[in-house]
Amino acid sequence: MAYEFRLPDIGEGLTEAEVLHWLVPVGQPVKVDQPVVEVETDKAVVEIPSPKAGVVLHHGGKEGETLQVGTILVVIGEAGEAWPPEDAEPPAKPIVGSLTEEATAAPARTERKGTAAVRPLALPVVRKLAKEMGIDLDTIAGSGPSGRITREDVLAAADGGKEAPKPAPTEEVKTPAATPARAKPAASPGERRTMSKLRRTIASNMARSWAEIPHVTTFDQVDASRLLAARRALSTRYQTSLPLDALLVKAVIPALQAFPDFNSSLDGDDLVIRPTFDVGVAVDTPEGLVVVVVPDAGAKSLLELGNEIMQLAEGAKARKLKAEQLSGQSFTVSNIGALGGGFGTPIVPYGTTAILSAGRAAEAPVARDGRVKVAPVMPLSLSYDHRVIDGGQGRRFMAMLLENLEEPALFLAS
Repeated sequence: MAYEFRLPDIGEGLTEAEVLHWLVPVGQPVKVDQPVVEVETDKAVVEIPSPKAGVVLHHGGKEGETLQVGTILVVIGEAGEAWPPEDAEPPAKPIVGSLTEEATAAPARTERKGTAAVRPLALPVVRKLAKEMGIDLDTIAGSGPSGRITREDVLAAADGGKEAPKPAPTEEVKTPAATPARAKPAASPGERRTMSKLRRTIASNMARSWAEIPHVTTFDQVDASRLLAARRALSTRYQTSLPLDALLVKAVIPALQAFPDFNSSLDGDDLVIRPTFDVGVAVDTPEGLVVVVVPDAGAKSLLELGNEIMQLAEGAKARKLKAEQLSGQSFTVSNIGALGGGFGTPIVPYGTTAILSAGRAAEAPVARDGRVKVAPVMPLSLSYDHRVIDGGQGRRFMAMLLENLEEPALFLAS
């Protein structure tokens, strides 16, 4: 008997996943635990293994389609078995699910009071768009299959204030001299690209943080001479490329211990102080910004931090990390200096209260003991949630961090 394998929750709070690539085509055999499909969640690309051996009878979605958790992902059965069975009734369509542009619109129930007119063919998302734009679907001739009204038809009708025209060869229209000035050539629509799942997640998270968290950013700069010298000495001694991120994380731990509000989260009217320092580190990947999480960073040595950050960064770029490695940070460090950045205004990740951004150290004049010398100066930007942290506390946190970075012995001894 055919086995319907439904999309599982492969991450904390996962509600959907996008099908990237089917690894086993329909009609081909599959073994137990053999990867059958590659899907993209909010932050990671995951291969899902087959729960049983058999033959793939059905794919629950096309490549590029988004499936909801709990919907059919793949059907596995015996060779020669049909799915659905020929004598089976057509399966009822779920109330909640995802529709594609290729889906056929459902038959109409009723149209308007006192009429039996056929309801225009259109997907729910298109109907919603038309309603928001005040467009009557009855006035539009659909250009999609079977006369279905598409999103482009609605946009065209809104732009022209009339029925969307059918596709036709472009012709040059000469405008008489007396034509009003408003008759201008249409602007080029430009390139339209669908954002990736990761990019859409980043956009959603950033918008939520910016909308709900009142941001304050404080700036400073530090003489990084001893910090960079310590990094070079440690890298030489231990024959490793110690990432600067590890030193930044190690330097910020004492400040988080002294000012626990920076290692907390808001829950309604309560401030929850996190028991461990689970520090997030921003990683620039080909697909976009990803924050990897070093759990209990305060309990790790500098070399352990360095190795773990490098491994997490490699995993993030390959999109092979697990959900728990990409969420749950209590504070975040972003080394934009690795990309040549200076000062910035980093956005506080939702669920935390602060984020530190470190820019590229560049030579600049520095006053020391009444004399001016040239030293590598590193710009720092600290953003925090003003509902939790006031300016005075923000400056005290920054002052301790500056002391640690100017004299690495203060945090390397811990």
